[in-house]
Amino acid sequence: MNKYKNLLIILGTRPEAIKLAPLILNLRSEKYNVVVCNTEQQKELSNQALSFFGQKADINLSVMTTDQTLFALQSNLLLKLKDVLANRNFDGVLVQGDTMSAFCGALAGFYAKVPVFHIEAGLRSGDLYEPFPEEALREMISKITALHFAPTIFAKETLIKENIAEDKIIVSGNTGIDALNSLPENVMEKALSDLRSNKIEINDRLVLITVHRRENHGDRLQNILKAISELVNIFKDHTFVLPVHPNPNVRQNVHNALNSYNNVRLLDPVDYPVLVTLMKNSKLILTDSGGIQEEAPSFGVPLLVLRYATERSEGVEAGVAKLVGAEYRKILDESSYILERDKSLTRNKVQNPYGDGEASIRIVKSINKFFI
Repeated sequence: MNKYKNLLIILGTRPEAIKLAPLILNLRSEKYNVVVCNTEQQKELSNQALSFFGQKADINLSVMTTDQTLFALQSNLLLKLKDVLANRNFDGVLVQGDTMSAFCGALAGFYAKVPVFHIEAGLRSGDLYEPFPEEALREMISKITALHFAPTIFAKETLIKENIAEDKIIVSGNTGIDALNSLPENVMEKALSDLRSNKIEINDRLVLITVHRRENHGDRLQNILKAISELVNIFKDHTFVLPVHPNPNVRQNVHNALNSYNNVRLLDPVDYPVLVTLMKNSKLILTDSGGIQEEAPSFGVPLLVLRYATERSEGVEAGVAKLVGAEYRKILDESSYILERDKSLTRNKVQNPYGDGEASIRIVKSINKFFI
């Protein structure tokens, strides 16, 4: 085994930081020289997420500018990553998921002729524009990747159908499940305290809602908010918690629709431990988030997905999630079915289809093998 190889881990958003943190810890324990580059596509959120796991970036790129287009972001990322790769000889580049940081990180590694290792490979919705631009980005990453770490067998099969060599695909599980089990106890205790300071009591009538995806802006968001308003009126003994995304297209509409209700808590974006605490204790979750689709099944929480297509179909097939899109009647009916019942009767008993908490260990073993 070749130890002391130089590995560059490129991330830029909170989900990437969360899902890569356990892998960073495992790689360093194997004595790899790990350099963490944070593009800071989500500056505060990504740095904060790393800190919860006792990690911080070695390189910070601060790529975001006001009203930056996808064209400008990609250009900016590639130029800055070119300099990062030019300043040191790396033996491998690791990227996670399907963000612009992941795509540009993979492309920069490819241009520098450094092997690319893609964490969470093989996710597909089947619709190039849902989610946008992530569906296209992850497809393109797959074409220039040396090792594909697929979270599930289904993801592996998807890659094989796209003519990716089977011996380059490893079914690792999802590192996001590793992260759920990696948060220190004192961090989780503080999260509980933070919720109480926001007048959110942990009980059996808690509903978590997150909505932020670009494809849900406009009329879709209005339909979702109309359904939520109706649920809030019907189930007045339940508390509806909605961390509001800072995007003005989302924020203003959410506040206009829900700010006047006594049983609604509109929060600024919450940190990861608070989100985990909310997921763990919710009676129902409504979300368009990919990460929450993966994490919620670990807690047995019924999950309604506010999307028409998902790249995480394993949860739907396992019966732990349902697609409801932005359909007013469907959101109302499916939510009411759960909220009318006692929390203990609505728990999912199925094992999380996305992982068992050992993904990082499998990935490190495969990278060790790659360098033999």
